[in-house]
Amino acid sequence: MPKTLLALSVALAINAAQAATPPDPLAREIFKQLIEINTTDSVGSTTDAAKAMQKRFLDAGFAPKDAQVLVGANPKRGNLVARLHGSGKHKPVLIIAHLDVVEAKREDWSLDPFKFIEKDGYFYGRGTQDMKNSDAVAVAALLRMKKEGFVPDRDIILALTADEEGGTDNGVDWLLKNHRDLVDAEFAINPDSGGVDAEAGKATAFNVDATEKLYADFELESTDSGGHSSLPKAENPIYDVSNALVRLSKASFPFELNTVTRGWLEHMQTIEDGARAKDIKGALATPPDLDAVARLSRDPRYNSSVHTTCVATRLDGGHANNALPQRATAIVNCRILPGHSSEEVRQELIKVFAEPKLAVRYVDPQTDKPLDVGSDRKALPPPPPRKDVFEALNAVVGKMWPGIPIVTDMATGASDSIYTMAAGIPTYGFNGTVIDRDDNRMHGRDERVRVQAFDDSAEFYYRYLKTLTSGK
Repeated sequence: MPKTLLALSVALAINAAQAATPPDPLAREIFKQLIEINTTDSVGSTTDAAKAMQKRFLDAGFAPKDAQVLVGANPKRGNLVARLHGSGKHKPVLIIAHLDVVEAKREDWSLDPFKFIEKDGYFYGRGTQDMKNSDAVAVAALLRMKKEGFVPDRDIILALTADEEGGTDNGVDWLLKNHRDLVDAEFAINPDSGGVDAEAGKATAFNVDATEKLYADFELESTDSGGHSSLPKAENPIYDVSNALVRLSKASFPFELNTVTRGWLEHMQTIEDGARAKDIKGALATPPDLDAVARLSRDPRYNSSVHTTCVATRLDGGHANNALPQRATAIVNCRILPGHSSEEVRQELIKVFAEPKLAVRYVDPQTDKPLDVGSDRKALPPPPPRKDVFEALNAVVGKMWPGIPIVTDMATGASDSIYTMAAGIPTYGFNGTVIDRDDNRMHGRDERVRVQAFDDSAEFYYRYLKTLTSGK
């Protein structure tokens, strides 16, 4: 890791303990409203959520041109762009935050995923971690600053967007291509990544995502003429696909570190103990101790930080209970380390599957259609650290969570930062939500966030944006 980045990102915060943050009624009200607007790809509408937030901005005195709902080809996949005008001393800062959420079935949850429920010290609902919590606090922060009459030293632009979780109408990509003037900025902040690690509710590290993995889906397909199920034969598409997936489950991509993940492991070595700390030391050695890497990789978080990962997420096959299958398909989702492309990974998957009759196709994220050749695009390198971004972080984190380090890491998922970075807008991923390392429920059942964690995140975002743009 470059010394300048290390100096900025591993600063220890200052002294006294912080009293519990009082609740922000407006942030909680917005949070509830957003959770109860279904924004899934199947039946939901980000346009409804965008219009609801637009009304709040207009009611607060924002001019119509500074709170616009913008919709592309799909009327249900709308986006909101809001702007708090500053003095113009510096170029704008852009906040990107997606409104859409992953599908959630009522029968899978113990609570209604689209009802905002407070229970046992937690807020429950789809999007409480990913990422309507951050949508709500960003909206609340801008409204609060507007009410106070605060004039930042640069415009603050908030883009609440569609289709980060899937679909073919990604809002950040569309806005950059069709309304660049509304979202153009010197740099961007993406609260969809990073965050505050915790153990039993106690913050242990503030993470800034400096880079991220590349997302790619691959479709596996095998076909046959089929026939009557009373006459089984060796040619069976379901066997072809299932055998390939078994091989995938036992395969592993090579161990690899970059400057960001090496720095993150160096930090984790200081807070882990016993055998885990020893294995991290082995992984950092030159050459790395591959037995230590194998043990470390049994933990999904470490595994995904040092390997490209691919996993089967969907499976379909056959057309009747009494007929041999004519077709079987599966979707394999991959998160690819920086420096590697989806076509490179597709070729590796073909070798792993070792099934000549199996077609392995890259799913184009723009059209959702399988292609015979993958993209050659690679995850972008991390942006240079900005002094103003990290100085403001050091100041606010130091007061809110005294003593915890600020650590740069790599997002093991993927986010809309890929679009802003590709457009030449350096992007930094972080938010102020404290989440226990063993309670990450993003995309999962009974998603939730601690009530206190939400209140803290609302206060963090307000303080951070004011500190960043105060001109001091």
